Amino acid sequence: MSIDPILELRSVSAAHGSIEVLHNVDIQVGKGEVVALLGPNGAGKTTTIKVACGLMRPTSGSLHVAGQDVTGVPANALARVGVCTIPEGRGIFPNLSVRDNIIMAARDRAGIAVIEDRSYARFPILKERRDQLAGTLSGGQQQMLSLARGLATDPVVLMLDEMSMGLAPLVVAELYEQVTAIAESGVSVLVVEQFARTVLGVADSAVVLSHGHVRFVGPAGDLDDETLSRAYLGS
Repeated sequence: MSIDPILELRSVSAAHGSIEVLHNVDIQVGKGEVVALLGPNGAGKTTTIKVACGLMRPTSGSLHVAGQDVTGVPANALARVGVCTIPEGRGIFPNLSVRDNIIMAARDRAGIAVIEDRSYARFPILKERRDQLAGTLSGGQQQMLSLARGLATDPVVLMLDEMSMGLAPLVVAELYEQVTAIAESGVSVLVVEQFARTVLGVADSAVVLSHGHVRFVGPAGDLDDETLSRAYLGS
């Protein structure tokens, strides 16, 4: 991991109303690193993402992007400096074409042709379907379009929330191959997954949450079945 993480949560706690759901969470994502954020339903994974992208302010602790304290900075301002989140359930406009979805996401309006070319090179099926309404794509193709839209924003940090949900294993494997390639291009990636084994094969590091507490943090290869079992089953 780099000395200066691109994304860092320092001793973050967060609450929904009077109920605290995150307790002193520390997460670091280095440049070009894939970090898997794991845990069962209700562990606090989505709340962590909301804090990391500026949708939710922590009750204590701080959020840092590229070494700068951005605690309390709203999500739209963080998006402008390269923090991109692809939410659970696909981040697309179903009534627009594939091409229009990509164009709308582009921050550099002058470079739309280049962005399109890059998107279609990464996901050739999207080129074939570029005039098709996004809502008529298969689930896997919609998730590819979500990734293409995220990359069109020229992100520094890409956060993916439950990318594999509802998709066939072969499609998930193909998507995670792209996640690896995205990280190799220098983008930092934080992946939220309920199903640990789908992401650990491509992750550099892992963080396991349970009941809002960090139960494990370290290299993905060091995460053993016993630790996962304790976190997921409470054993």
